[in-house]
Amino acid sequence: MINFPERVNAFAFKIATPNGSGSASANGLIMQAIFRMGIPVSGKNVFPSNIQGLPTWYEIRVNKDGHTARTPDFDLFVALNPATYKKDVAEVRSGGWLLYDSTWPLAAELMREDVTILGIPLAHMVNEAFAGGRERILMKNIAYAGALAALLDLDMEIIAELIKATYGRKAALLASNEKALALGFDYAKKHFSCPLPIRLAKMDKTAGHILIDGNTAAALGCVYAGATVGAWYPITPATSLMEGFKSFCQQFRENPDGTKRYAILQAEDELSAIGMVIGASWMGARSFTPTSGPGISLMSEFIGLAYYAEIPAVIFDVQRTGPSTGMPTRTQQGDLMLCAYASHGDTKHLVIFPANPEECFHLAVQAFDAADRFQTPVFVLSDLDIGMNDWMVKELTWDDAYRPDRGKVFTAAELDKMQAFHRYLDVDGDGIAARTLPGTSAKGAYFTRGSGHNKLGGYTEDGGEYVEVVDRIARKINSAAEALPQPVIIGKGHKLGIITVGSNDGACREALEDLGRQGIGVDYLRVRAFPFAKSVRDFIDAHDSVFIVESNRDGQLRTMIQIETGIPVEKLKSIRYYGGFPMSSHHIVSGVTAHLKPQVVAREAQS
Repeated sequence: MINFPERVNAFAFKIATPNGSGSASANGLIMQAIFRMGIPVSGKNVFPSNIQGLPTWYEIRVNKDGHTARTPDFDLFVALNPATYKKDVAEVRSGGWLLYDSTWPLAAELMREDVTILGIPLAHMVNEAFAGGRERILMKNIAYAGALAALLDLDMEIIAELIKATYGRKAALLASNEKALALGFDYAKKHFSCPLPIRLAKMDKTAGHILIDGNTAAALGCVYAGATVGAWYPITPATSLMEGFKSFCQQFRENPDGTKRYAILQAEDELSAIGMVIGASWMGARSFTPTSGPGISLMSEFIGLAYYAEIPAVIFDVQRTGPSTGMPTRTQQGDLMLCAYASHGDTKHLVIFPANPEECFHLAVQAFDAADRFQTPVFVLSDLDIGMNDWMVKELTWDDAYRPDRGKVFTAAELDKMQAFHRYLDVDGDGIAARTLPGTSAKGAYFTRGSGHNKLGGYTEDGGEYVEVVDRIARKINSAAEALPQPVIIGKGHKLGIITVGSNDGACREALEDLGRQGIGVDYLRVRAFPFAKSVRDFIDAHDSVFIVESNRDGQLRTMIQIETGIPVEKLKSIRYYGGFPMSSHHIVSGVTAHLKPQVVAREAQS
């Protein structure tokens, strides 16, 4: 056997179970307990797109330095789904451990000499201790959580507190969970050397932080932004965003007499949903829809209407793996170009890219402000990894002095002072024409035209008048670049640079450290909005080579940068991973070193 060196608060483990077996509660319990021990932790849920039966995995990474990106290196594997044993055993790193349900023997061909096998008869234990098929299945999950508590030195008092907080009002459930937890813990303590060389020790690095998923954070951001209308059609992985918004509205937007200060509409399809959003926004309500790539495809015609008629709308695209139905429960960044240039004709949209749930909260508010200010659709592009997984982020803060930026909206008093109102007339020269809200004043009435119109709002098929309007809209959209969230830049004057977007941020930051240990200095820029800020072009100009890191097959971010900046293709090196899992540091490190290797070989040949 391999002598595995002790690693405290620096390891990863993975749990394999059949979908629908109730393991989510146990996995969440483990994750929360580690967090409450003050240890930085991240969890990735890998689940199928069916209701029950197919394999599901849960990955937990513990990292004392705060790195939360996914790692493919698992020191411990809890294999409880015989259908995936072969794959699961192969994923254990050399020197690691495999925990399995030894109620049934493990096939000889699955044994590895470089892996320590830990057999616990989980099913046998819970069958003896509990009655009823469903209870036995659920308690088996709590039993393996107890075993992990012993093996990893997880604080049992914290776990007990969590169980009590969940089931304290249900005495029978509380007793069952406590009993199952003790079964797994006691067995591991009696039969194995506990803790393993990979173990936990209390820290104080989670103070001021919370565990939250991006969809919940975005939903809360919508409430704080003043959104009152949500229209949607259910779709993975965006559904929980609207469910979160509904829950928050029920808490904060219902009067004592039961009347509601919000409207949530489940439409018959995505096309109807965006139509409702545009109608509500036209009336002056802050409204939004959450969806994913297939929904954006269906919304395209209405998106073009909102762009050309200049109506605010906020669209949350929680990206998943495509095309078509694709892999609905896997993550990707495949909708960048779809959203940036959505609809037919010449269109270009404002797009905001949060990197984590904290930014989902804050950037949701900025999205509504930008939609109102620039009178146009705004896309917020997260992805399944951000939206549905729990992330450790700083506690969400709020400035009570915030007031929504509603943009140029004429009041009745302002209209009374005017000789005439023309909806699409740019008076200030900034590309933004003032609007009015229906019912404000008869003097502010106008036709909202998705057909050809001139700057006075009249119908036209005159080429010159049409060009004048669409050119003004283009100036308006391009001028938004410096008003949108600006890039995050880490620069030390290196010759190499990395540019990325969204959820790849954690992997890129970790890669900077990994590359630095190899003597490779790299600067970093994370794009947070489109159109791109001037600093994106400046960053590229300041570096000899720039690696564009993204989670899609065709290098969409790289293509957009080329289109918008005219940067020579040779200067932008593409690093892509699009297999449906979140980006890892090793994808980036191997990509950078692979590009640099020919240069290193050439230098060595000359020396």
